[in-house]
Amino acid sequence: MYKVFTRIERIAGNVVMLEADDVTYRELAEVTSSQGSSLAQVIRIDGNRVYLQVFTGGRGVSTDAHVRFLGKNMQIPFSDALMGRVFTGGGLPRDRGPSITQNMIDIGGPSVNPAKRIIPRNMVRTGIPMIDVFNTLVESQKLPIFSVAGEPYNQLLARISLQADVDVIILGGMGLKHDDYLYFRDTLEDQGALSRSVLFIHTAADPTVECLLVPDVSLAVAERFALEGKRVLVLLTDMTNYADSLKEIAITMEQIPSNRGYPGDLYSQLAARYEKAVDFDDAGSITVLAATTMPGDDVTHPVPDNTGYITEGQFYLRNGRIEPFGSLSRLKQLVNDKTREDHRNIMNTMIQLYAAYRETMEKQAMGFRMSPWDLKLLKYGELFEKEMMDLSVNIPLEEALDLGWKILAECFEPAETGLPTKLIDGFWPETHTATTEKTD
Repeated sequence: MYKVFTRIERIAGNVVMLEADDVTYRELAEVTSSQGSSLAQVIRIDGNRVYLQVFTGGRGVSTDAHVRFLGKNMQIPFSDALMGRVFTGGGLPRDRGPSITQNMIDIGGPSVNPAKRIIPRNMVRTGIPMIDVFNTLVESQKLPIFSVAGEPYNQLLARISLQADVDVIILGGMGLKHDDYLYFRDTLEDQGALSRSVLFIHTAADPTVECLLVPDVSLAVAERFALEGKRVLVLLTDMTNYADSLKEIAITMEQIPSNRGYPGDLYSQLAARYEKAVDFDDAGSITVLAATTMPGDDVTHPVPDNTGYITEGQFYLRNGRIEPFGSLSRLKQLVNDKTREDHRNIMNTMIQLYAAYRETMEKQAMGFRMSPWDLKLLKYGELFEKEMMDLSVNIPLEEALDLGWKILAECFEPAETGLPTKLIDGFWPETHTATTEKTD
């Protein structure tokens, strides 16, 4: 039998407090007042004081509202009917389609037992050279995309959702502008990728509480698809908006703030979501890519700073490109020796030469005289940025490696690259070699 309480002690923003017993953490409740009914969730228990987040907000809720505890945690429906659909952070249809009520599953459960995990071993192809060649994405990896407001991180995630070599895409949007939501929906629909995608979207106009539900709902659905043997890619944007929602709720509850006002358990809250990434030993996998904006381009901001301790590297998105310096996929070494024999050498050589190009740019800016080698580096850097770093480039890994050889051959002699002779003999473009021999 449900317990009903009729006295709320305090209302602060979206959080209400009342005295109740035999209530569990994260339990659902129904709050009914003269303005209607709304679901709420237990977010804190202090003795017999129970704090609830009201999903539709505290506006209109009075102290004599009826609170009925439902004896269960937040649940989300799961079935193949989710594919191609768009939902709110609370799991309600946003696309005006029918509601799905069968096969309800709990959200916010623990991460997978390590005994059920296997060592990451498969590459996730994206068609983006700066990822596939230089920072290979690996199944079950968890990586943030560090960026600043205004960078095309949502466009990058949309491209990855179209091109990633996976079975299911779960997109969780938090605090999105309505234009960004429409961009994701229309891009996936126009390119025919919506049929393998599930979207959970919280916009800036929606209640703050729903923002906190998006990662848990997205990852719960992803886990069920993975248990059915599917390779699932979860794309989250923007985790800084998620952290700001945690901060807002913590301030409402008068918790003692930590760094820059964020709650002291920010690390644990982020880790609980990122650690859902997994490669099951007898089923599918969950890979997580999450955009994280850095206020003021400050990597020491609490959100990117805590994120860096949790994840296995990061991508830096600057000036509309994935920056090769600072970006790091720590698991790439597990897979890029199995793609093609020249992969690692091309990766290392091109980045070394690009670093030399950056130094040459500094020398040129200071008025130093350019040597023949400097001129080669300048030509190489321009080609590298235009043909490989530009996010509009969309080619498979093997074509990207061949393109790398072509760029090197246009700018350098084989011996100047430092590549092994065996690889030069096997991959150096013949046309460029012939041209060089004629010139000599």
